[in-house]
Amino acid sequence: MKKVFVSGCYDLLHSGHVEFFRQASNYGSLYVGIGSDATIQDLKGHKTLYSEKERLFMVKSIRYVQDAFINQGSGLMDFVPTVDFVKPDVFVVNEDGSTPEKKAFCRERGIEYVVLKRTPQEGLTARSSTAIKNAVCGIPTRLDLAGTWIDQPYVSQYAPGWAITISLEPTFEVRERCGLSTSTRNMIRKIWPYQLPDMDPEMLAKLVFCFENDPERSDGIISGAQDSIGICVPGLCRHYYNNRFWPEKIEVCPDEPVLSWLEEHLVMIPMEPRRPGCSVIEGKDITESKVKALAQAADDCWQAIMEHDLSAFAVAYKASFNAQVAMFPAMIQGCVQSYIDAYKDKVLAWKMPGAGGGGYLACVVTDATAFAEEHLEAIRLTIRRAK
Repeated sequence: MKKVFVSGCYDLLHSGHVEFFRQASNYGSLYVGIGSDATIQDLKGHKTLYSEKERLFMVKSIRYVQDAFINQGSGLMDFVPTVDFVKPDVFVVNEDGSTPEKKAFCRERGIEYVVLKRTPQEGLTARSSTAIKNAVCGIPTRLDLAGTWIDQPYVSQYAPGWAITISLEPTFEVRERCGLSTSTRNMIRKIWPYQLPDMDPEMLAKLVFCFENDPERSDGIISGAQDSIGICVPGLCRHYYNNRFWPEKIEVCPDEPVLSWLEEHLVMIPMEPRRPGCSVIEGKDITESKVKALAQAADDCWQAIMEHDLSAFAVAYKASFNAQVAMFPAMIQGCVQSYIDAYKDKVLAWKMPGAGGGGYLACVVTDATAFAEEHLEAIRLTIRRAK
């Protein structure tokens, strides 16, 4: 009988995992690689709910599983030593766990690569770890579209300009150190663990900004206001900075045609998180001409969005990212360039959320639905609407 291998964290073990194991076992004797506590801490920035020993015990107890092991590697490919030990004939992943790296890895080793769609057992509700987490914590996140860094006075002192953000429903796992303002989101959860309070969004954003930037904060860093505004203000938003930490003005676009248009042209590709100790401000080179280029790109981006001009949106989106990298070249250190090279001919434009250094590649595409069907690793985005 063929040997079949799957790998994952399985921290919130649920019926979806069991059904996945059942389907995978149809290809042969099933062996499972489980992410170690250390790997999950490194990748996701938080401790596991269940220790690796508990997770190993639970997975081994499932009748579809022949045997299970704690992966001894690290990072997103932590299963490599386990694969080398098990020597499987088939590697099975679910549709949102498929990556080009896994596919290439299997091709190099002559292992059959199988991608399964997420389907629940008949009569059961579809389950996923992300959905379970979101049921517990519905705090949104944000994606910055253009003007990133302009919310810092050491940038906007050279030229004022807009930052453009969209508030996102947490319909996917919001990973730590990946550019989606998780530090601000975690600050919010200290006050409101499950949901944002029902109050004026701009006032809420300023409260969050002030709470996160406590004057006693030991690291001396002041987080940019675009994070709190992007999270707390629903819809599409732009905020104007002029050598101050808080914007002079905030403009919101809640129009459904605009938000739906953006959702159909934006996807995110997961990358490795920003490495611990990585500093994207090292080697920064901020000049008036570079900041003016950043501000102009944000103006052009907003105009293109209002006009539903996809070609102009892609040009402005890429120009904004290029302006960021010109000032902060360390944004594309680590794994970033390899992902850009892998997708640059498949998308219209790309950038990284937040400060960069890893996390996600946020891409402009012709058709997000079609792109996600062809590239199962792609994450579709849902913009948070005003109540």
